Amino acid sequence: MAKARHAALLAVLTVIPLATAGCSSGGSGSSEDPSLFNAPKLYAEAADPKGDGRAQCKNISVGYVGTINGVNAALGQNILRGAELAVKLHNQANADCQIELKQFETEGKPEKTGAAVDKVVADSSVLGVVGTSFSGEGKVAGGLFNKAKLVQITPSATNPSLADNGWDTFFRALASDAAQGPAAAKLMTVKLESQRVCVVSDDSPYGTDLGKAVVDALGDKSVCTVKVKQGQTEFGSVVDKIQTEKPDTVFYSGYYPEAGPLANQLDAAGVQVKFVGPDGIKNEEYLQAAGKAAARSFFTCPCVPETNFKDFTTAYQKLEGQEPGTYAVEAYDAMTILIAGIDKGISDRQGLLDFVKTYTGQGLTKRFKWAEKGELIETPVWGYKVENGKIVNYGQIS
Repeated sequence: MAKARHAALLAVLTVIPLATAGCSSGGSGSSEDPSLFNAPKLYAEAADPKGDGRAQCKNISVGYVGTINGVNAALGQNILRGAELAVKLHNQANADCQIELKQFETEGKPEKTGAAVDKVVADSSVLGVVGTSFSGEGKVAGGLFNKAKLVQITPSATNPSLADNGWDTFFRALASDAAQGPAAAKLMTVKLESQRVCVVSDDSPYGTDLGKAVVDALGDKSVCTVKVKQGQTEFGSVVDKIQTEKPDTVFYSGYYPEAGPLANQLDAAGVQVKFVGPDGIKNEEYLQAAGKAAARSFFTCPCVPETNFKDFTTAYQKLEGQEPGTYAVEAYDAMTILIAGIDKGISDRQGLLDFVKTYTGQGLTKRFKWAEKGELIETPVWGYKVENGKIVNYGQIS
């Protein structure tokens, strides 16, 4: 790539806007909390992976551990590309510190995660990891990373129990489902004015625990619960049950490969309800599979809208060849923190772990400071809706 183009790309992320575009308020009703859906300010002091351009290091790597081509690969690829962008921008600006990003495929499957993590642990050049992508992988990987004193920052795994295992090396770069569950209930009951909600949960750790959190937060507005399986494609009995209960809203707790067909089959059966889902279904592939039902779809996500970051999006498009998707920005922030430690001269795993434990700084998505269990002090959750065939910002929920 030409040097002039390098310079242009490096300039792209130098300034982060101090204010973001206004959010669509939508809805009405006296029950609406006026504090809902106000966009926070963005900060010019957000950490930059380029640093000061004077970093020195040798034979140092960072890792991505998660799905690349396997189950729910679209989400994993978003994360990988966000992390990759941070490394590319750093390396272009720091000729004397070329960090290698190594990729470790799990296919999104817990049963394949152990072998992938063993490879990371065995590679002494890897000082820190962005990942895992999903909570099921995280339950397998966490203990292995902890034993190796290898710091991991997950930009997307939201199961609350991941922070309860005593792992010193575990850090989460977003809110857990302990925050997303109540936020989803708030979106439905306040913003969408839902009175009768059916909660459908898949059998993954993520889907099961988030579904329970949503049911608990909905209280008596949860009128039915239904269990489905990952990989399920036919939902006739689920559609029948939902038809019987006559909800105004369905919340799907799981991932997009099953959520899309379910929404489509509900619509085909004449069940034209609002369809709400979490970060696991906030994906373009869901829109394609859901068909006409996509237009009535809403999402929650502990991820900041990518449209808030025009400079980031421009750099991402130029270096990665496409628009950023869900969790690309969170992965970028997570990798930027690991890079900041390396740029300070840290060259061992324990040193980078200690750096992350005490890290305090502004990222693009939020201010990063972790409590004792690796949970963030600040944990925003956002709402999204479908408008003109696109997933768009519906405002901050919590």
